[in-house]
Amino acid sequence: NRVLGKLDRYKLCPLIYPQPANKTVPMDRFHLHLLSDSTGETLENIAKAALAQFDGVEHVVKHFWPMVRSESHLERIMVDVAANPGLVLFTLVNRDTRRKLENRCRALGLPAVAALDAVSDALSNMLGQEAKARPGRQHAMDAAYFARVDAIQFTIAHDDGINAQNWEEADIVLAGVSRTSKTPTSIYLANRGYKTANIPIVPESPPPPILFTLKHPMVIGLVTSAERLVQVRRNRLLSLNQSPDTDYVDEEKVKAEVAHARRMFADNGWPVLDVTRRSIEETAAAIINLFNERELQQAETL
Repeated sequence: NRVLGKLDRYKLCPLIYPQPANKTVPMDRFHLHLLSDSTGETLENIAKAALAQFDGVEHVVKHFWPMVRSESHLERIMVDVAANPGLVLFTLVNRDTRRKLENRCRALGLPAVAALDAVSDALSNMLGQEAKARPGRQHAMDAAYFARVDAIQFTIAHDDGINAQNWEEADIVLAGVSRTSKTPTSIYLANRGYKTANIPIVPESPPPPILFTLKHPMVIGLVTSAERLVQVRRNRLLSLNQSPDTDYVDEEKVKAEVAHARRMFADNGWPVLDVTRRSIEETAAAIINLFNERELQQAETL
């Protein structure tokens, strides 16, 4: 130790003297290892949300390792981790498996982060009980799971104004002019367990009368700026190799179309969301908030 400098020790004995875990690495060779004892969906979403906070990480190489439930499986994974060193994120509930992962990462000088530990610890303190070490418990096929499947099937069967006779069974009905993200928003909501129907608002083709008599579903109007709508529609036509010179993208007609939809929404007292600068996820979150507020108000009046 007296003879060798610190840097020389790192080079000669990397396992005995691992390099600091916070060493900055070039973005063109940054590896991210995601280890989960379940499907890994939760971990992937956490990683995606965290990476979105940084610039220049488009070329991060993600190594996805789901269903890690044995030490032999972990051993095979560690061969790749050692060959492609980087940040290790994990959600492993088995204590022996995660201890082995942490020890191996420590020997390699790699940071290993348990993505859900802080939340689990906080809940444990609040609830006064230890977390159950059950991998994939959030994906159990319980009543909520089958309700979500049912919502997806309903939503697909009630896209773009079809099967209006069943709209009363919906939780949410989305209305809006063409290309206001009604279908993708409906599918997203269905994945969250909400039965969602949607209908295009076309001035020349009035919606079915049942739309104005619905009691159970919450009808929500989606609008966007005419300028943005023209751009989206024009791109859509070009992608289909169709002429962009139609009333569908005429700015004055589009403005009149949006104004018509807004009047309809106002006349019926439906809440309106402007999706011009919203992603599908943001729109869905706003819709869920509106739906929950209505549910709370209805519960308070009972």
